[in-house]
Amino acid sequence: MSETLPPRIVIVGAGPAGIRAAAALVDAGLKPVVIDEGQRAGGQIYRRPPAGFTRTAEQLYGSEAAKAGALHALFDRLAEAGRLTHCAASSVIASHEGRLHVLGESGVQVISYDRLILATGASDRVAPVPGWQSAGVYSLGAAQIALKAQGVALGQRIVLIGSGPLLTLVGAQLLKAGADVAAVLDTSPWHQQVRGLRKLAARPFVAMRGLALRARLGGRYHAGVTLMRIEAEGKGVTAMRWRDAGGHERLTECDMIGMGWHLRAETHLADLVGCAFTFDEQWRQWLPQTDQMGRAGNGVYLAGDGLRLLGADGAEIAGRLAAAACLADLGFPAPRASVDLRKLARLERFAGGLACAFPWPTAMVRALPDDAVVCRCENVTAGAVRENGGFGGGEANRTKSLSRVGMGRCQGRYCQLAAVELVATQTGCTPGAVGRFRGQAPVRPAPIGAFLREG
Repeated sequence: MSETLPPRIVIVGAGPAGIRAAAALVDAGLKPVVIDEGQRAGGQIYRRPPAGFTRTAEQLYGSEAAKAGALHALFDRLAEAGRLTHCAASSVIASHEGRLHVLGESGVQVISYDRLILATGASDRVAPVPGWQSAGVYSLGAAQIALKAQGVALGQRIVLIGSGPLLTLVGAQLLKAGADVAAVLDTSPWHQQVRGLRKLAARPFVAMRGLALRARLGGRYHAGVTLMRIEAEGKGVTAMRWRDAGGHERLTECDMIGMGWHLRAETHLADLVGCAFTFDEQWRQWLPQTDQMGRAGNGVYLAGDGLRLLGADGAEIAGRLAAAACLADLGFPAPRASVDLRKLARLERFAGGLACAFPWPTAMVRALPDDAVVCRCENVTAGAVRENGGFGGGEANRTKSLSRVGMGRCQGRYCQLAAVELVATQTGCTPGAVGRFRGQAPVRPAPIGAFLREG
């Protein structure tokens, strides 16, 4: 390491993990580069509205307002003092041999790094439901972003479907904002939710807060439902057809549906920089492999929901740990990690309770009718995935090449998990054996003109 030329450390993501990692590096006397898709730091969970927005932090973030404000202020203070370089409204779309190709407002620039911390977060984990390709169907995260960033509900009469904490949270937030939420339909039955209580006791206050939000939903909330079909006509969604826990068929009229089953780690960049992956049976998805500090090898470190689905508190801790590991590997004094590791272990127990209480709807996905659309980008049906899964020998990327599932602009972010479940059922193997779609550049859609101006 040169004394005159300090190591260049790049952080991708300015959510809780990225902010804490940046702060730890600054405290050690380094000046990291932080690349983020948002115009202002905060990430998805603490997304900031445009300037002049009238809703207060308490209205936007609820009980997390103080944490959000502290992180925002910390990052702004470091950026304004010139102690870090903030590349805002910028997306890393490719990586090769220690160089990141970054798409910003002026085109694509190449940023090199000596060490890389990926704090890319997570996005909604969605499962196909017949009719979900209709206009008026959004992810829960999209509904929440519209509420936080613009103060609007995406429909006049709303139905939310899925399972997990975000389902309850978005429902309560929309109600508090005055939206008409007709129903909140949870595919996890009560007995399954009770099974997760023992591990959820690792964070009793958070669990009780979730129950309080659930209570606000009142009779709108239904557990153990079976989702049958999203009804739609030319202009979009008209109703949600479902069966309650007792088997009675119900039809709830609506013009907007929000859907999501907890979260899916955003791992495309981790794939491109060579991280190893393993299929996590608890979360039913492929996750990167690292040590307990976030080291993935080759000078790459991971932190936040892109590595472990532990929420905002866990992301802050993981960001500090990844920075500490980076500092230690570079020969700088690093903060002690023992306290943070103990906190992380408690958060992992709580996350295990969530995964148990609100599972991915494996049976629902595997029972999809052949005419149900699985890949919305390419309009690939469940029948086509099943058929080509057999031809492809039960391997994910062969199925992809034969059926075009996962070849659209989202690159399988929305359809991969469901497609793998269908192939596994068709070929009689496990999702882990089917494998995952290979990550490809560009990670995000990019205009051709941006590459023509590159460099």
